Amino acid sequence: MRIILKALTHIPLPILYGVGYVAYLVAYHVMRWRRDRAEADVANAFPEKSANERTEIVRQCYRNLADTIVEAFWGFGASAEALKARVSFDDGGLIRRAIDNRQTILLLAAHHGNWEWLLLAAGAYFPIPIDVVYQPQRLASLDAFLREVRCRFGGRLIPRKEFVYELLSHGDDPCAYAIIADQTPRKQDPKHWTRFLRQDTAFFVGADKIARFLDSPVYFVSMRRVRRGHYVVRLDVLAEPPYDQVDEAMIVERYARALERAIVESPADWLWLQKKWKYAKPAPGEDTYAGPLPVRA
Repeated sequence: MRIILKALTHIPLPILYGVGYVAYLVAYHVMRWRRDRAEADVANAFPEKSANERTEIVRQCYRNLADTIVEAFWGFGASAEALKARVSFDDGGLIRRAIDNRQTILLLAAHHGNWEWLLLAAGAYFPIPIDVVYQPQRLASLDAFLREVRCRFGGRLIPRKEFVYELLSHGDDPCAYAIIADQTPRKQDPKHWTRFLRQDTAFFVGADKIARFLDSPVYFVSMRRVRRGHYVVRLDVLAEPPYDQVDEAMIVERYARALERAIVESPADWLWLQKKWKYAKPAPGEDTYAGPLPVRA
């Protein structure tokens, strides 16, 4: 399998777009893969839009996902200069300022735009290791391939279960930790509930703990598709030290608001197929919240 995957990285992007279009037709029109769920979520999020407008959001989401997948394969084999020509950063000065101050930073991104190109382009642009928290793939050969191609310009993939150990052993050299933070926590996990796109929505609480533990600035990373195969990345400050312990969900709440604005601005660029609303908000007193990370000596 690894040989086949590597071969895909050498196919020209226009040909890959053709393959992606066929995949879109099959997934959206033939299999209707997760389509009913996506349509229901879009209707709940945008009740003010017409039925035709909501249908177009879902359809374009499938088109964009197909493009994102084939663009990812192209990006896995592309040079740093080729990626820079397709992904630009509106305000890379925030990262450079943190580097100059020798600060470790926390980047919170989402499944919005092309998250695979985001990591590659950031590694090509910035002289700082970007370590990404990720969920390892069950298939060992696929996981090994992704680890290799995603880290071509520096940085590492840190399995989610090993991230606490990574934080505890973090040295003095500055780096960037990146988290795609819009996944839904498991039902038994600690979580923060908030109104998001007109629905009660659960978010991971780890960002607040990590930022306080590392005393790091936190940036929201948004990615806007300006045209097919071209993106602009923007960084916005969510929080900066010094931190207090009054509001332990401040950062995740600010992340939810920033992500909501990005989705409202470009709804079809979000991955509506990821099942964000898997379960209902529990009654008061039934949910749990984990305590802070241990203090480093």
